Amino acid sequence: MSMYAHELGSIPEETARVAHAACRKGTLAMRLRDTLSDLYQDRHFAALYPATGQPAYEPWRVALVTVLQYAEGLTDRQAANAVRERIDWKYALGLALTDAGFDFSLLSEFRTRLIESQQETLLLDRLLQVCQERGWLKAGGKQRTDSTHVLARIRSLSNLECVGETLRATLEELASRAPDWLVEHITPQWFERYRHRVENYRLPKAEQQRKALAQQIGADGVHLLQALEQPDAPERLNELACVQILRQVWQQ
Repeated sequence: MSMYAHELGSIPEETARVAHAACRKGTLAMRLRDTLSDLYQDRHFAALYPATGQPAYEPWRVALVTVLQYAEGLTDRQAANAVRERIDWKYALGLALTDAGFDFSLLSEFRTRLIESQQETLLLDRLLQVCQERGWLKAGGKQRTDSTHVLARIRSLSNLECVGETLRATLEELASRAPDWLVEHITPQWFERYRHRVENYRLPKAEQQRKALAQQIGADGVHLLQALEQPDAPERLNELACVQILRQVWQQ
């Protein structure tokens, strides 16, 4: 995938009109676009992409989504949904209201490019540069943080979403094929924990709460896999694709 640099461009007139009408006080995303419209441009990411090949989705947009994603504590899937559904994000990204956005996997691919190119600090370095140029940051103070923390936190949220959704999907399949067996091996709390798709709600922002949720999902998955190995488990259940995927994800 190659990169053909695009100019930042203006915000579509209809997007701007609707965004200001719906969000009269503005939002973080809108203020970011208004105040730092030149924060990221395609040329800043030229080193991440080859010169030839299939054109990439505009890197400056993916970079801005990554920053907004971190600020709001969203997983990759939730961030991609925000690009499609939220007016203020379309405003920030200069997209038409009808723009369908991109597949959520693009965000993971972008982070991988940053890491493999040893450019993990690129997003933060550029932000600091712009802030210094505008006189918002002065030399001599402690202004830098570990920018890899931004990528790591987003990745951990997406991984948490992945394991939670893998377990939930497996439970749904088992419930349709062997409901009596499943009820005997789980508690009522499981129904509350896994009745909703993981991407339909905000994952915890607090580190301790995220760790607790990850440990709970992990323990539940191990319990289910161990139950499936017992003699009383219907043999056909272990052959299900969802169970095999669950086992593979938990091994990873």
